Amino acid sequence: MKVLVSAYACRPDMGSEPGLGWNTIQELAKKHQVWVLTREDNRLFIDAEIKKKSIPRLEFIYSDLPGIKWGEIGFITRHLHYYLWQIQAYFVGRQLHQAIGFETLHHVTYGTYTYPSFLSLLPVPFIWGPVGGGESAPYAFWQDFNLRGKIYEMLRSWIRWCKEYDPFLRLTAKKSILAWGTTQDTAGKLQKLGAVNVRIFSAVGLSQSEIAKLSQFPIPDILPVKFFSIGRLLHWKGFHLGLRAFAQAAIPNSEYWILGDGPERQHLQTLTKKLGISEQIKFWGQLPREQIFQLLGESHILVHPSLHESGGFVCMEAMAAGRPVICLDLGGPALQVTEDTGFKIPAHTPEQTVCDLAKAMTRLALDADLRRQMGQAGQKLARENFAWEVKGQLLAQFYEEILRPIKKEYDRWNEQKLIQ
Repeated sequence: MKVLVSAYACRPDMGSEPGLGWNTIQELAKKHQVWVLTREDNRLFIDAEIKKKSIPRLEFIYSDLPGIKWGEIGFITRHLHYYLWQIQAYFVGRQLHQAIGFETLHHVTYGTYTYPSFLSLLPVPFIWGPVGGGESAPYAFWQDFNLRGKIYEMLRSWIRWCKEYDPFLRLTAKKSILAWGTTQDTAGKLQKLGAVNVRIFSAVGLSQSEIAKLSQFPIPDILPVKFFSIGRLLHWKGFHLGLRAFAQAAIPNSEYWILGDGPERQHLQTLTKKLGISEQIKFWGQLPREQIFQLLGESHILVHPSLHESGGFVCMEAMAAGRPVICLDLGGPALQVTEDTGFKIPAHTPEQTVCDLAKAMTRLALDADLRRQMGQAGQKLARENFAWEVKGQLLAQFYEEILRPIKKEYDRWNEQKLIQ
């Protein structure tokens, strides 16, 4: 089929939104003719990749707002830029549709449910997502946030509530023949907006080369047992819960490494001293990806106590590397981690969560066989569920299931028109 994709963020060999855009369109192009609407400043990266390996059935249309360079705008104005770019994408898409005659429209990035996709206004079957952003930190955990964290959560909730009344957002939901939410929370938001056919589909994946590289890190047999957490040090990432659980567990011959940096670092270091575990904790700061992989290879168990997260890329990488995962039963990580690959801790109150985290940390630290079993199960899960090639097959199945009946009806209508 002829597919027009909206991918505001789209760059090869990158994570987050740019990687999501690039990997999704590559998989779509294996089955369909794909035209991609993206920003002009992505051209250099995309052209360099296409020179290395030609991708058939894939064409890029670069579009940007006149007089504005994406790299020169700030974080706040970037959201306005994205909204205006989506409006422009509609007019570019309409001209392309008149010339090409698309059979499907698919919005890929940005993957957040609070922004409309104006391509949905075209008279073509429209697929939305996967999109996320519908997750919230349970209110009981706000008591641990500082004033800045509480203001952040209140503003985030208020802004989402306001955006949900955007008539174009509601029209996007109602026009979609399929809306993918990355989590159950976001799926509920999509249904409230008016989407009829809503399904859950993770937005993140790993390439075969990444899976192969991560599988080369055997779990160390030597002590101390090293727990590790990776991510920006933000209040909602829950690192304070991990530290409190580690202190409560009081596991001999153990360390806890925290990889990343952010505004909560000073608070976490102060908490570490207060808990009396400074000698067992190491803050590595922001590191290059290669060094993160190296430290992952020296570690045993991932602790990922994030309070609201649509994806959970770190959990995927840890399982691909054969590391058991301890996460909260919230958001994207809860959909990735199984009882065979780690522990999903219920998040009712901070006290209960810290206690259950400590129990899981103790159990894994003292049972090398369990670590090995869960690690092997995680690698198997990564190969069978997280690879982009596998996700591409799922995309193809969804397209077949949802769009083939529509295409048959469209072809039948064209045949009747020709006869007349």
